[in-house]
Amino acid sequence: MEYLSQLIAGFTPTMWILIGLLFLFFLVQILFYLVVYNKPYRHQKKQEASPHPDAALPPISVIISSKNSSEELAESLPFILEQDYPDYEVIVVNSGSTDETDMVLNAASLKYPHLYHTYVPDDADSLDEKKLALTIGIKAAKHEHLLFTEAYCRPCTAHWIREYGRAFAQGNEILLGFNRINIDKKTKMHRFIRFDNLMHHLKFLSMALLGHPFMGIGRNMGYRKELFFRHKGFSSILHIDGGEDDLYINRIARGVPTGVVLSPESVTETEGVDNFFTWRSLKSKYLYTKQYHRGVAPLLLSLESFTRYAFYLMLTLTIGLSIYTASWLLTAIALLLFLIRYGIQWRVLNRAGRLLDGMGYHLNLLLYDLFQPFNNFRFRRYANKRNRYRR
Repeated sequence: MEYLSQLIAGFTPTMWILIGLLFLFFLVQILFYLVVYNKPYRHQKKQEASPHPDAALPPISVIISSKNSSEELAESLPFILEQDYPDYEVIVVNSGSTDETDMVLNAASLKYPHLYHTYVPDDADSLDEKKLALTIGIKAAKHEHLLFTEAYCRPCTAHWIREYGRAFAQGNEILLGFNRINIDKKTKMHRFIRFDNLMHHLKFLSMALLGHPFMGIGRNMGYRKELFFRHKGFSSILHIDGGEDDLYINRIARGVPTGVVLSPESVTETEGVDNFFTWRSLKSKYLYTKQYHRGVAPLLLSLESFTRYAFYLMLTLTIGLSIYTASWLLTAIALLLFLIRYGIQWRVLNRAGRLLDGMGYHLNLLLYDLFQPFNNFRFRRYANKRNRYRR
């Protein structure tokens, strides 16, 4: 004990500053993982412990906007049109397709009477084509409760709509879900792509569960038709390219009952991500509109990214100084904080990953943890550059 006291007494002011900063960033990181990122897993386990009955399931309209996605529609529509749900319709809006989309929809209509399809007029403003297509679909919907996905997505089970119906029946006006990326193992960086997708979802799903919903993804979400018209459709974001899902939720969710649907039966799956560039295009859409997000949640999540890098920086400086001065107690303290953080991070992300994505992580988690914010920065620059050229 006396020897330990002597070692501590030998710490210089610089060492104390480094330890203090390292411990501060460590605490912030631990709070994010235990309080924020662990929330979806704990929420789902609580839901499983007290399941809700299927009584009074509301009728639902599923809305899909499609542009030149005939092959994807041909594959995904049967999964959507053969759902185990008592009363629903599927509306597909053909947004100026020049491929065989009409042929696919006409053929499917003969087999599935609950499929309705319409189109975006040829003279529509191309900048707002997606928003216009969704508006047309929403106006055509017979039912109050709306569920959205994309032509290149499919439900993972036949109970996708049922899970949303249960959540709507509990009084929620907005529902947010998880979309898995189905990617070939031969694709470059396929494990990192799935990790990045998991973290992206954990951020907005966790914040929604904590009472701060700030975005959703159009591949798996729902809201009420009355809510859409109450906010005058997409009028608040018509001047922004994109954002018909994430940014729209950001504008309308404040004070609105918002639920999160996380059961394995509620997950949808994105098909066709077969290379790095497809993923970059898919991800850049949200990185561009991220700059327009409002509320406290985006600020808190920015704090998480900052403290993540700050923790690693302080860790490196502390260990470097301890080796230079042969202060091994300082080394031990730094490594202990690192191992505790890694252990908690590993536990939280593996539980969430296996629940939502069917995937676990090991030592590769360290590499992904460092690379993800840097990769987001690169993709954000790409997204901003692409949108400047599109204007």
